[in-house]
Amino acid sequence: MIVTDVDYEVYQWPRRVPIRNGLHTYQTSGLTVVKISTDEGVTGIGLGRDIRDAPEVGIAILNHFKQYVIGEDPFDTEKIWRKMWEPKLVGRRGITTRVISGIDLALWDIKGKVANRSVHKLLGGYADRVPVYVAGGYYEEGKGLKELAVEVEDSLSMGAKAVKMKVGGAPINEDVERVRVVRDTVGSDIKVMIDANCAYKYYEAIELAHKIEKYDIAWFEEPVFPDDYKGHQLISRATHIPVATGENEYTKYGFRDLINDRCAAIIQPDAQIMGGVTEFMKVAALAQSQDLPIAPHGNQQVHVQLVAAIPNGLTVEYYRGSTDPLWGEMFEDTLMIEDGYVSPSDKPGFGITLNEKALKQYKIN
Repeated sequence: MIVTDVDYEVYQWPRRVPIRNGLHTYQTSGLTVVKISTDEGVTGIGLGRDIRDAPEVGIAILNHFKQYVIGEDPFDTEKIWRKMWEPKLVGRRGITTRVISGIDLALWDIKGKVANRSVHKLLGGYADRVPVYVAGGYYEEGKGLKELAVEVEDSLSMGAKAVKMKVGGAPINEDVERVRVVRDTVGSDIKVMIDANCAYKYYEAIELAHKIEKYDIAWFEEPVFPDDYKGHQLISRATHIPVATGENEYTKYGFRDLINDRCAAIIQPDAQIMGGVTEFMKVAALAQSQDLPIAPHGNQQVHVQLVAAIPNGLTVEYYRGSTDPLWGEMFEDTLMIEDGYVSPSDKPGFGITLNEKALKQYKIN
């Protein structure tokens, strides 16, 4: 079997209301798909990380990488990955590594389809279900404390036992009040995480942490910029709230430094960003060697397969209709929450079938 073609599709659709985190406002949502064809009729689907703001750049980079993929055996993922990741030529981070990630995911999808096994079984099959949390709590025009409470109540009604909310986009004392409302709404048995999306200086993050410790916060995500390793260390030492980070880290090398410097208690690689399955599993092993849990950032359809394959998988992030208007429509099989858990599909590969009919009108390339 050899790869005969690599294609790239970018989709974008509007949000009903723009959502905002600590630093950024999002008026649209979207999906990036890498499709790899083979001479035996097997097609792999890789859900790349959204780069809709610069699709022409992603497509150009993909066209550059085709030369390293076409003609190769799709099972040779280590060989193909290393051929693509050439720091001197294409860079070590950013869009280039995101494109590599989508290609690698598609190759692993092919592996699973040929072997007639799901990716999580192919990688080791550690668990049949994994805990999940619902991501949300964004800032929106007209969304006050009452609306925030209703949102988290809706997440609990879906079967969630953990929720995450945004901080960093309002004055600290205002965010403290938002955290209090969420805790009061969900009660003491539900986990509450907060996510600053790198909005703070380290001393601001410490101030917030001290003020919300009494609300039993499960983790404080991305309190400062991803390269501020010292800032992460200072925050970790100043609060008993575990620090979580990694969604903006790349490859095993970045995570090596993050882990060795003890910058966080919870490691959050995103396989759609940091290098695909091939790199994700190496990072999971690095973290396991230091007894650190993995709680990946990003798409639940991808990461349920990976968390279910590793002993140190902690939880899976889950996006619903409040954060993505096409939730429940973009895939033929939507991953559903059951009593605080999600289960990986047992279909070959990632078990992802795109709803081409629903997506067609949103294709932008």
